[in-house]
Amino acid sequence: MAPYRLVFLGDIVGRPGRDAVTAALPWIRREFDPLFVVANAENSAAGVGVTPEIADALYDQGVDAITLGNHAFNKREVYRYLEAGRPIVRPANMAPGVPGKGIATVEKDGVRLAVLNLCGRVFMDGYDDPFAAADRIVAHLDTPHVLIDFHAEATSEKVAFGYHMDGRATAVLGTHTHVTTADETVLPEGTAYITDVGMCGPVPSVIGVDKDIVLHRFRTSLPARFEVADEPGVISGVVIDVDRVTGRASAIQRIRTPAKS
Repeated sequence: MAPYRLVFLGDIVGRPGRDAVTAALPWIRREFDPLFVVANAENSAAGVGVTPEIADALYDQGVDAITLGNHAFNKREVYRYLEAGRPIVRPANMAPGVPGKGIATVEKDGVRLAVLNLCGRVFMDGYDDPFAAADRIVAHLDTPHVLIDFHAEATSEKVAFGYHMDGRATAVLGTHTHVTTADETVLPEGTAYITDVGMCGPVPSVIGVDKDIVLHRFRTSLPARFEVADEPGVISGVVIDVDRVTGRASAIQRIRTPAKS
């Protein structure tokens, strides 16, 4: 039985990131023929948060599931949307009673994919232990096909989490820092891993923000309102080959390219 392909797109930043994804999705389908497309959209609304309208547009364009992160709740209008049963996940390692869910499943062609979102704790406050949370959740899943978006700051925490989940997840994909790392690999027990997928957003910029604003902030230490750079967007993501029976990965490839149609 031939493996299937899974595409994951890194943090979508503002309108340039959304436009880049819109333009690139037809090319992604032609080039890689993915069974599933998953995208992190926690920065998609003007650089901070997501709105129901943006999420719906991504689904309409062929994104199967959406992950979030530490900015999941920056737009209050998304609170109800997170409870509406759509395949959109906020960090699972949050306090009980927080709107939304940390895991969702999508199914195509006989493959049931569980999509899990977790936040790290190093340099990020307010989250429960992601290692223990992942253990609890994955132990009760009814599918070996598990994609984990690990939204974290520290490289060491991400690498450790990848090894912790090796053999129990199809992929552990780092997000949050917006800078693509060059360490994509399939770990010994069959889990595809990368420390950070990178962003779908404007270049040139400083991780998606107008570079002049950031430079002024660094040079003066004065507060500044960050704004998404008004520059063309690029996409950053990964393509993963997955065994249909075991859910283990056999290959992972980075994508970083200007938007294509």
